[in-house]
Amino acid sequence: MNIKELLTKLTLEEKAALLQGKTMWTTWDIPRVGLPSIFLSDGPHGLRKQAGPADNLGLNESIPATCFPTAATMANSWDTELGEKLGQYLGAEAAANDVNILLGPGLNIKRSPLCGRNFEYFSEDPYLTGKMAAAYIRGIQSKGVAACPKHFAANSQELRRMSTDSVLDERTLREIYLTNFEIAVTEGAPKSIMSSYNRVNGTYANENRDLLLDTLRGRWGFDGFVMSDWGASNDHVEGVRNGSALEMPAPGLDSAMSLVEAVKSGKLSEADVDKRVEELLKVIEATYEPVKNASKTIDREDYQAMARHCAAESIVLLENDGILPLKQGSRVAIVGEFVEIPRYQGAGSSLVNPTKVENLLENLKGKG
Repeated sequence: MNIKELLTKLTLEEKAALLQGKTMWTTWDIPRVGLPSIFLSDGPHGLRKQAGPADNLGLNESIPATCFPTAATMANSWDTELGEKLGQYLGAEAAANDVNILLGPGLNIKRSPLCGRNFEYFSEDPYLTGKMAAAYIRGIQSKGVAACPKHFAANSQELRRMSTDSVLDERTLREIYLTNFEIAVTEGAPKSIMSSYNRVNGTYANENRDLLLDTLRGRWGFDGFVMSDWGASNDHVEGVRNGSALEMPAPGLDSAMSLVEAVKSGKLSEADVDKRVEELLKVIEATYEPVKNASKTIDREDYQAMARHCAAESIVLLENDGILPLKQGSRVAIVGEFVEIPRYQGAGSSLVNPTKVENLLENLKGKG
């Protein structure tokens, strides 16, 4: 694909259409010039590719996939090599299911135990978070799939997430809320990144020039494309002007036409539209053939063994006063609903439909 040449063949209307989703999970294709659509899917700790009616809240069932330990668990391992290996498994399973962009890892900083998505995030520590995220990204992208770290930036709560304003002084922003993303970008080189719902110091993250152009591209050298979170685009014209390319999911062609009208009226430069389209086309080019030609076979036992290994390496024993290991013949009371119905992931957009679930009670039978 000669991207510069392709840009000259596209009409303004076609370029505008490319900067928004066609469906809940796909980009627009342009058959006239041989441009394919690509598929995006949730996947911070396991693929969530929906098989039936699409939604972004995890309400409708997705295809069976391996459920790996969440980021909250994996951070306990402090093992970036293991994180990269897990990323390779995530990338391979995505490619096997024709997914071009895996929406993860999630790496927001944990600032309150009340944040409903803490299980998807690594840590309250920016350094550990950035190192683990970079490892995931390298692993995922080694399989020809683009990673999409999220949610950029200063997004640490779910309550009123679409209207809240994260007000921070410069030092706090740079040292706590951006260090994790800086490490992920400079050491992982993701092909895409997802902006967050919230405002940052009064400006929506998806329209924030300081975040998306001055910092992400200017300071860190990011050369992929930025997409909005699902429904997080406030003003698509301002988003495109300030560094955001793809509005997701599928806002209807009114959104594309707003770009066309803004260009024709002089409110938006067509050069800005071209920049955003070029950023997106590079990722379509980089992922389409590798995913198309990837193996479509998954060794379920191998993947389950990897998930188990990751979980074992992430176990933290805070204190052992001699009880462990249990002596042969010990009697142990196992109490609670989780004995048979384990809580091994959260809900929402990262809810994996697991290929296999083991519970404590079954695993302990016959072990006495």
